[in-house]
Amino acid sequence: MISQLKLLSERFLKSTENKKVNVITHHDTDGISSAAILIKTLQKLDRKFSIRIIKQLEKEMIDELIKEDEVNIFLDLGSSNIEELEKVKGEVFIIDHHQIDKEKVGNTNIINPMLTGDPDISGSSLTYLFAKEINKENTNLAKLAIIGMIGDMLEKNINHFTNQIIKDAKEVIVKKGLSFFSATRPLHKALEFSNIYINGVTGKENGAIKFLNEIGIEWKTNGSYRTPLDLDEDENSKLITSLLLRVSNDNGDNERLISNLYLIKFLNKMEDARELSTLINACSRLGHSEVALALCLETKRAKEKAETIYAEYKQNLVHALNTIENIDKIEGKNYVIINARDEIKDTIIGTVASMLSNSPKYTPETIIITMAYSEDKVKVSGRIKYGRNIAEILSRVIAELGGECGGHPNAAGCLISKNQEYDFIEKLKKELEIEVVKL
Repeated sequence: MISQLKLLSERFLKSTENKKVNVITHHDTDGISSAAILIKTLQKLDRKFSIRIIKQLEKEMIDELIKEDEVNIFLDLGSSNIEELEKVKGEVFIIDHHQIDKEKVGNTNIINPMLTGDPDISGSSLTYLFAKEINKENTNLAKLAIIGMIGDMLEKNINHFTNQIIKDAKEVIVKKGLSFFSATRPLHKALEFSNIYINGVTGKENGAIKFLNEIGIEWKTNGSYRTPLDLDEDENSKLITSLLLRVSNDNGDNERLISNLYLIKFLNKMEDARELSTLINACSRLGHSEVALALCLETKRAKEKAETIYAEYKQNLVHALNTIENIDKIEGKNYVIINARDEIKDTIIGTVASMLSNSPKYTPETIIITMAYSEDKVKVSGRIKYGRNIAEILSRVIAELGGECGGHPNAAGCLISKNQEYDFIEKLKKELEIEVVKL
């Protein structure tokens, strides 16, 4: 893949000598981290550019987005629209890691690890490697690739590419810890706003404090709040054991709850990369992608704004989780379909699916499908820890109905018309049942 990156970077440099760059990126953490990497690279090259941050690349948007007299580059999206993008008149580059039909790839300037048989790495990791091919001194951007990698939950998929990126990020501390809450927030707040549902704790500050008191861990000393990083070895061990007992599922699948923590220097302070990833994601999901990008670019005051947005985002998530409890569910063998309609925002329905997939309520082999209205369409998000390929399943259903689809084997999504809602659910149920028979 490195040879392809080198070739692509050479083409890009030549194409942009006398042309403005039109950057189109996805609105999640990985996409915005990718954009920040490219922006800093373009600034160093003294290239003019514009940027668009979008929720999803839909067929009808392509003509509007493409600028014939500029160099158009798509980050963290574009693979599922390869046919349409090949037909446009403007010059196009794609840096993406989502599923792609190899047979449809023609002469497009594209980097995707699925085309070269390389391991899956995040869009921001690919963009970083691209930026490094342009200028070897761009290693200061490696920390943004780490944030994007965590945003796409790929921190456990470490390979030779990501190892090199971690080495390039010189001011980084890597240590083991729990994967579902921030290491740098006040301890009780980290528990209250955990990324996995902890009964009696998530969304409840008093519940978090009560839990810490019950297990004998001080959350405040000398008037100052303690963070998970302040805990000594015994306290950390006690917290991990107590939390694993609280959230573990019947399969004892606890390994996925522990992962590497990446502490990086950001705005002159050591920050938990997961925390930054969550802030970026929260801003974008609530329609403040400009704040998310400013945070990635380490703009002063952006973090303060992001914290305010994050508080609102968490309230929305807690409301969504409470709402989910009262929504009728379609449950089958190793799958559950939850149609929230207009009761949950479409921008957070994917996050809800991820939280449910990580919840001890469902086994890791359970496919979680969540749905929410998005104007005249329905956004569908699918998650699974391991087992079946959710992207392929959704693609087969969409192939019959029409619509937009993309993603990964364990995290994928699609967009359908509202008038297809019933047909989609029926065809999806049939497809899921067929998959069970295959197993």
